[in-house]
Amino acid sequence: MSRNRPAVAEEVIEQQYLAGIQSGVGRSNKHESAEKHVAGEAIYIDDRLEFPGQLHLCPRLSEHAHALITRIDTSPCYAIPGVVQILTWQDVPGDGDIGPLEPGDPLMAQDRVEYVGQVILAVAAETPQAARKAAQAAIIEYQLLTPVLDVKQALEQRSFVQEPHIHQLGDAEAALARAPHRISGEFHIGGQEHFYLETQIALVIPGEDACLQVHSSTQNPTEVQKLVASVMGISMNKVTIDMRRMGGGFGGKETQAAGVACLCAIAARSSGRPVKMRLARRDDMQITGKRHPFYVRYEVGYDDDGRFCGVIIDLAGNCGYSLDLSGSIVDRAMFHADNAYYLGDVRITGYRCRTNTASNTAYRGFGGPQGMVAIEQIMDHLARAARLDPLEVRKRNYYGKTERNITHYHQRVDDNLLDEITAQLEQSADYQARRREISAFNASSRFIKRGLALTPVKFGISFTSSFLNQAGALILIYTDGTVQLNHGGTEMGQGLNTKVAQIVAEVLQIDVEHIQITATDTGKVPNTSPTAASSGTDLNGKAAQNAAQILRDRMVEMLCKLHNCLPQAVSFSNGIVRVADKHFTFADVAQLAWLNQVPLSATGFYKVPGIHYDRQAGRGTPFYYFAYGAACAEVVIDTLTGEYRLLRADIVHDAGASLNPAIDIGQVEGGFVQGMGWLTSEELVWNDQGRLLTDGPASYKIPAIADVPADLRVTLVENRKNPQDTVFHSKAVGEPPFMLGISVWCALQDAVASVGGYQTHPLLDAPATPERVFWGASRLAGGADDIS
Repeated sequence: MSRNRPAVAEEVIEQQYLAGIQSGVGRSNKHESAEKHVAGEAIYIDDRLEFPGQLHLCPRLSEHAHALITRIDTSPCYAIPGVVQILTWQDVPGDGDIGPLEPGDPLMAQDRVEYVGQVILAVAAETPQAARKAAQAAIIEYQLLTPVLDVKQALEQRSFVQEPHIHQLGDAEAALARAPHRISGEFHIGGQEHFYLETQIALVIPGEDACLQVHSSTQNPTEVQKLVASVMGISMNKVTIDMRRMGGGFGGKETQAAGVACLCAIAARSSGRPVKMRLARRDDMQITGKRHPFYVRYEVGYDDDGRFCGVIIDLAGNCGYSLDLSGSIVDRAMFHADNAYYLGDVRITGYRCRTNTASNTAYRGFGGPQGMVAIEQIMDHLARAARLDPLEVRKRNYYGKTERNITHYHQRVDDNLLDEITAQLEQSADYQARRREISAFNASSRFIKRGLALTPVKFGISFTSSFLNQAGALILIYTDGTVQLNHGGTEMGQGLNTKVAQIVAEVLQIDVEHIQITATDTGKVPNTSPTAASSGTDLNGKAAQNAAQILRDRMVEMLCKLHNCLPQAVSFSNGIVRVADKHFTFADVAQLAWLNQVPLSATGFYKVPGIHYDRQAGRGTPFYYFAYGAACAEVVIDTLTGEYRLLRADIVHDAGASLNPAIDIGQVEGGFVQGMGWLTSEELVWNDQGRLLTDGPASYKIPAIADVPADLRVTLVENRKNPQDTVFHSKAVGEPPFMLGISVWCALQDAVASVGGYQTHPLLDAPATPERVFWGASRLAGGADDIS
C-alpha cells in the first residue's frame, strides 16, 4: 500500500478497522451452501456428470436371516444386455472383511448369510436398470438355519458380539436391601432408521499406478480410505477420498458407507472404468444397520422423598450380527444411564447381544439416548409410585454443585447448569400453572387427556475411544488476500463448514466471504477422525484455529521485522492490519509475505486434553465437558383411538458461547423433532423370519411438518461460556438436543397415567405409537394392577 495514500483514504480505512469484523464467531451467518440447497444447485455425488464408459453397480441381497449358501449361478445375469461383470467374494483382491474394529463384516457373503439384506453379489452394467435386472436374475440356493431374532432370547442364550461391561459405584445390592421403597420394571426401546435423504453412494475412478479416486458420501473418509486399500490389497497412499457434502448422515455413514465404496473399487480396478453405486431406498434400509434397539430391566430403591437408595439397571443392546461400533455404543448408553441424576449406590451392566439382523451402528447420540430413556422411564415410574410430581422427583435427584456430583463411572460433574436451566424453563414455560390446569382438565374430560413433562439433558462430549479426539486442518492464503480452507470434518448439512470458516475469519479478521472451503480430502488432511460424537466443530474448528493462528503469527513476525516494532504494535481488524500508525489491507500483507518469502500455508492440529477411561476398572474421565438442556412438552391424546398431538414445546439449551446462534437453534429444533420421531412414530417392524417390513417411506414414518408443534419456543442459554478451552468457549450442539425429544414420550405417558388418576405408571415401550397409547390407556381404564 502506498505511503502517499490521501488522508481521506486513511480515515475510511481507520473506520473500517474500528468497525470490526461482521462475519466471525457469534454471528448468525447463513449456511455456506444455503443458496445452493434452495436453488437445487448443491452438487452431490449423484449430480456429477457421468464419465465416458461409466458403469453402475447393483447388489443382490440375502432372502434369509440365517442360512448356508449351497449354490450360486450367475450365468443368467449375462443374458441381460449391458451386463459387464458379476462380483462375488472370490473377486476381492485383498481382505474381504470390512469390520471397522475387528473382523466380522464380510463385504460379500461367502458360504453363509447372517441377516435378510446381506450382500451376496453385485452386478456391474452399463445402466442402473440393467444392473438391477441382472442382479435379480442370479440363482441362489440356501440351506436354512435357525436364526436368533429376539434380543431377550439372545440375552438368555448369552449370544454376544462382545462380553458384558459393568459400571459400579458403591454397593447397589446393600442399598436396595435398606431402601424404604422399591420399584422394578422392564421395557423395550425401539431402533431408528437413519433415513438420510441421500442413500449410500460412491463413485470410484481408476487411475495410473493402481491409484483410486473415491467420491464417497461418508462421515469417515479415512476409514473408507483404509478399507478400500485393504480390500484392494494396496497401500493407503494410492487411495484418495473426496467428500464435499452429504445428503444427511446421522451416524449411518460413519462405518457403513465403506461397503459401497469397496464394491465400486473392485469393479473399477477390474474393468478399468469409473463405477458408481447408489443404493435404492429399499436396498439401503435392508442392508444397513439402525439405531440399536434396547431391552431394559431395572430395580430401584427410594426414600420417602423420592430420592434414590440403590439402582440396578441392565441395558441389553440388540447389536445385530456383528460388532460394528456396538461396543462403544453400549458403553455410551451406560455412561448416560444417569442422565442428570446422582444415582448413589448403583450398578449398570451393558450387554451386547448378537441377533440375525443387520449390524446396528452409530446414530445421533450413539447410545446415549437409549441410556437416558431408561433413566427417564425410571423417574416417571418412581414419581407415580411415590405419588409425587415427576418434575419434583427429577429435581430432588439432580447432581449437586459440590456434593452428590460423582457419576457411576467416577467422573466429577463440574459446571453443572441443571438447576439453572430447569428453573429458567419451569418459569418461562409456566410449568406449575399448566400442570394444575391439565390436572383439572383431565379430571373433567373422560376420553381426551392431556399430558405434560419437563425433562433434562446432560450429555458428555468426546469420543469415548480417546484416540479419536484429534483433528487436522490445512489453510492456504493467496496473494490477493483470499483463503482456501480444508479440514478433516465432513459437512452433512449441519453447518460444520460454516462454523469453521467463521473461526478462521475471526482469527485472521477477514470477511468470511473471502474464505473458500474445499471438499474433505484425505490427500490434504490425512488420518481424520469421523465426524461424529458431536465433535465436528470442537475438533476441526480448533485445528483450523491453530492453523490460522500460525499464519497470523508469521505475518506479525514479518511486519515487526519490516517496521522495527514489537508484536503488540500489530493488530488485525475487519480486513485491515494496523502496524503502529500505518494501515494495510489483509491482501497487502499477504503480498508482502510472498515477496518476503514467508510461507502462506499451514497445517493445524488439535487433540483434546485430559480425558481417559480405564475400561477394565470401569472408571475415568471419558468426557471433556457436559452440554445441558431441558424441554417441556405438552400433548393431547384420544384414549378411544390412541391418536395424539404435540401441542407445545419449550426448550432451553446450552451451547456455551455459540459460534453461530442461527445454526445452533436449527440443530436444537431438528434434533428435538428427530428425537420425538424416534420415540413416537418411527417404528421398525420385522416379521418372524427376520425380514424388515418397514423398508420405505410408505411404512416407516419419520416426522412431517405437521408433527412439529405450532407453538415451539427455543432459547439458548446466554452468557455462559464453556469453562473448558474449546474453540472460542463454545459447546457442541449436534447430538445433545436429540434427547430433548424424550420430553414428548414422557408427556404421552403422563397423559396415559391420568386415565388411572396418576396412580399407575403405564410403562410404555418406545416408540409410543398410537396403538401403544391406546393399549396403555385401555389397560389403566380397565383397572390394571399397579405395577409399582
